[in-house]
Amino acid sequence: MKSFRSRTLLAVGTVAALAVTSCTPGSGSTNPQPVPTGAVRTDAAALGNVTLTVWDQEVRGGQAAQMEQLNKEFQAKYPNIRLQRVSRSFDDLKTTLRLALSGNEAPDVVQANNGRSDMGEFVKAGQLLPLDRYAAAYGWNGRYPETVRQYSSYSADGKAFGKGNLYGLPQVGEVVGLFYNTSKLAALGLQPPRTWPELESAMAAAKARGEVPMMFGNLDKWPAIHVFGTIQGRTSPPGDITTLAFGRKGASWKSAGNRQAAQQLTDWAGKGWLEPGFNGMGYDPAWQAFSKGTGVFLLGGTWLQADLAGAMGAGVGFMLPPPAKAGDRPIATGGTGLPFAVTAKSKHPDAAAAYINFITSEHAMSVLTSTGNLPVADTSRQSAGAGLAKDVLTAFGDAAGAGGLVPYLDYATPTMYDTLTASLQDLLARQKTPDQFLDSLQKDYGDFSTSNG
Repeated sequence: MKSFRSRTLLAVGTVAALAVTSCTPGSGSTNPQPVPTGAVRTDAAALGNVTLTVWDQEVRGGQAAQMEQLNKEFQAKYPNIRLQRVSRSFDDLKTTLRLALSGNEAPDVVQANNGRSDMGEFVKAGQLLPLDRYAAAYGWNGRYPETVRQYSSYSADGKAFGKGNLYGLPQVGEVVGLFYNTSKLAALGLQPPRTWPELESAMAAAKARGEVPMMFGNLDKWPAIHVFGTIQGRTSPPGDITTLAFGRKGASWKSAGNRQAAQQLTDWAGKGWLEPGFNGMGYDPAWQAFSKGTGVFLLGGTWLQADLAGAMGAGVGFMLPPPAKAGDRPIATGGTGLPFAVTAKSKHPDAAAAYINFITSEHAMSVLTSTGNLPVADTSRQSAGAGLAKDVLTAFGDAAGAGGLVPYLDYATPTMYDTLTASLQDLLARQKTPDQFLDSLQKDYGDFSTSNG
């Protein structure tokens, strides 16, 4: 997942030191506690007085609202379980979680980026608890199809991604699509584009009228992954993208479709279709500028739904990236938000699993919907009314139903996030040609494939 959040830091509860102050490099042991093998206890009220430390990255708008509501309801139902919540931005969480898991005071429940560079490494180090026993006890496998569970599944040695043991459970689904300013499109005399050539024509028309065609900020480096991945979905078979993204053998970055996508991204920048100052603009300032009327389009994830709806009302729409030609299967980058996992050092794994079960229950999915989020389970049962919420639910359902969701590209190897973000910056700055860009990705991918066996 990849729902990268704002840089706000919020601490809730009495975690004055955020549990990480004692986790200096080299402290503690990387050897996990023994994996429990006894019967699973699902009666949370009978677990005695327990304190759970929970790290999440639900810091923005509707994301924070749903988490606050569900935590409040959980503690009301189970007063014997006290929650100490530490809520951090994606970047902050990514920076500190590795250190925290290796220390003596690891949290009980964490949201872990499910890519190889994070969850894969945590699994390899034995720092996360396999949740298969809990999945069976709570019926998670019935509510979460394999196509969702694969995003949180690894072999016990961390080598195989997308199969093996279950190590986390997400709350939300995600899809990267096209937000558009309805009034600006109308002023241009245009409808939402039905094909990729229509999108490019609309951006050219917007540029000619002095508008910013595509709002985009890449100061944080990772937003370009979503833009490149979206273009790639028009130029490459989805099976090849999935093979690359899961780090499996059988595909190559050095393909004609990937080169076409890299060239097209370079062309967009050269034609002035992207926000002129994108290299110096952060992700949050970019979508916030879009919400205030700058830009006709914004390629972004469904995690922006609540914020954009609150700021723009009926003035914003959402659609899947249009296909290369009419009638093609919808292809979009997406999957799930960051899953909630139980750490191997948790002294209260049954309580931790009960908490995860509560915040991913059928009731929780309705809370997610009401707070402007996209539930990953029971999606078809939700009623979102009209407007942006309906657009988002429909888009996710269409992509998932057609098998058109492809994974985030930085999942591919433990180092692909750094390689891809740096290489995309160089590509956009014209410091690398498309071929040099793909050479960098193929080297990372090839080195990992060789070492991973």
